[in-house]
Amino acid sequence: MSLSKDEANIWHLSLNQLKFIISLLFMLSKITLTKPDDMHCHLRDGNMLSTVVPHTANHFSRAIVMPNLTPPVTRVEQAHAYRQRILDALPAGQNFEPLMTLYLTENTSKNDIIQASQSPWVHAVKYYPAGATTNSDSGVKHFNNIYPILEVMQEQGLPLLVHGEVVDPEVDIFDREKVFIDTILAPLIKAMPELRVVFEHMTTQNAVDFVLDCHGPVAATITPQHLLFNRNQILVGGIKPHYYCLPVLKREKHRRALNKAATSGNKKFFAGTDSAPHLQHAKESACGCAGCYTAPIAIELYAQAFEQNNALDKLEAFCSFYGADFYRLPRNKETITLKKQQYTIPEHYQSTDGKLIPLKATETLSWKIE
Repeated sequence: MSLSKDEANIWHLSLNQLKFIISLLFMLSKITLTKPDDMHCHLRDGNMLSTVVPHTANHFSRAIVMPNLTPPVTRVEQAHAYRQRILDALPAGQNFEPLMTLYLTENTSKNDIIQASQSPWVHAVKYYPAGATTNSDSGVKHFNNIYPILEVMQEQGLPLLVHGEVVDPEVDIFDREKVFIDTILAPLIKAMPELRVVFEHMTTQNAVDFVLDCHGPVAATITPQHLLFNRNQILVGGIKPHYYCLPVLKREKHRRALNKAATSGNKKFFAGTDSAPHLQHAKESACGCAGCYTAPIAIELYAQAFEQNNALDKLEAFCSFYGADFYRLPRNKETITLKKQQYTIPEHYQSTDGKLIPLKATETLSWKIE
């Protein structure tokens, strides 16, 4: 059978359209990203390092490492020693750079800050309100007492990382972030407009609005769990301890605000997983620890959130560029590739001390790192 010229042109056009559709589907089935940075994570210490560090290094080129060990990392020499323990836990041939932080206390000295700013390995100082979260007992009880140290940090250009909650027992746990903004953070930014601040793991519309309104060097990290879930995930159908973290998951309107911020392309917002491993018996207990263990699946979770927002084109900048830019680090050269593939999250990961249960254990994700 022979085709007329018009029929042949239509057939040719259809073939071209088909090729375009196939190529588009292929593009959507794989995403290559500059290897990301995790600008907020917990690696713990001791035996757990050998399990946790490789999980983070598989996904991330660098990570801002939290200092809330027991005892806390309050001095530069302690940070340097902790960094070496992290590097010692890396498998041979795996590249990963831990970016160290100091734990801010009311006894932190001006000399501590100057030494930290001069260290090639210390990149920030972390503020915990005393009693706010895991291993925060050594944190700050009276914020006004640390103003002289914060002034030195502003002079030295050393970032302050804040756990943005108050711990007043009179304040509802779901309101603690907003009250922190109103009573502590807003006055601080007004008093020290050049202080570099990261609002860690922000969880509310209030925090989004505050960061957007700040004209100075103020940024924020957003976790995958706060992008994907609201507080129903913890409570509906029974208490689910592996979704319990601090700051706690909030209402749906806040989750939507975080998604809008993360996918906006605004450089003030970047990835910080707050991945926080706890052994199974410590999570699944009468008084379970706060923290979601997301390190083994972090980028896949972020990809899921961005895909749900039709914003996969914004994923690389959020995970790989904006955090590095804020910390004045060169952007990474390595890449990772995510492919569209159904993937069942393991039931647990085994460490020397016991089992670590990841967030969404035994559930299915739609993206997987090649």
